[in-house]
Amino acid sequence: MASSEIQKTRVINELRGFIKKLLQDPKILEQALEVTRRQLNEPGEGDVMARIANEISDTTSVHIPEDPEEHSEADRLFLELLKEVVKEEQALY
Repeated sequence: MASSEIQKTRVINELRGFIKKLLQDPKILEQALEVTRRQLNEPGEGDVMARIANEISDTTSVHIPEDPEEHSEADRLFLELLKEVVKEEQALY
């Protein structure tokens, strides 16, 4: 298997495990959205995505590494989607 295929398989497996966790505990999603809303509206030092990741890790059963350099593709995808959903919500109001 080519390395890109191995990488795709790894990302798919990670996303699959993550989606399973969300289905087992649907509160995680609402908590993650609340964290994202708050962090996007709060001025603060450092990378907003790192702050979102850290707070989600501290308040839910989802673990995202503290250092953005250590975020997997699935971590980045989840954080970007949270940010996108919150920005779209805010655009509606």
